[in-house]
Amino acid sequence: MSPIRRVVTSCEELSLELGAAVHTPVRRGAVAVAVRNPWAGRGVVADLRPEAEKLAPVLAREIADRLTAVLGGADAIASFGKAALVGLDGEAEHGDALIHTPYFGNVLRELLHGTSIIAFSEERAVAGTTATVPVWHKTEAATRSHYSATQIRVPDGPRPDELVITAAAATGPRPNARIGDRSTDPAVTLETLEGTR
Repeated sequence: MSPIRRVVTSCEELSLELGAAVHTPVRRGAVAVAVRNPWAGRGVVADLRPEAEKLAPVLAREIADRLTAVLGGADAIASFGKAALVGLDGEAEHGDALIHTPYFGNVLRELLHGTSIIAFSEERAVAGTTATVPVWHKTEAATRSHYSATQIRVPDGPRPDELVITAAAATGPRPNARIGDRSTDPAVTLETLEGTR
């Protein structure tokens, strides 16, 4: 039986920005799954690995399958991110144990054909909290044009004894991105900025 109680999937496409057509419409998708927190009600569990090793890959596969379905496949995805919302009977470390271990991150990265560290957010939250999921380029993390975020919520999750685990992705950069790139920025220090106040 699946450990997932509820799945919410979102997908949007932005074609206009400030009334002007964007060069290439970008699709953004997110998938959020509500699951029972395997550590809730057990106090401070010293070793979170056994449960993470079992649960995290299942969630990563489910989420990746749904993201690729709504965004046109792994090769269409240019950027990605992940997030965890922890119900109030859990601790922040419970969300981290799922999204920050190789059992989730490595599986998601491989299924989405990425190589970058996956951008992330996590927090403890009440049911209905919106997760803001940061994303960046899946193979070139310094590519500033792909720094963005998307939001998703499970209306009744996370319940106090649940986790909402989320991943998001986009098919391209921000609309009309034009602020340069981290790899080509000039060297900027406090000393070089002297006199610019």
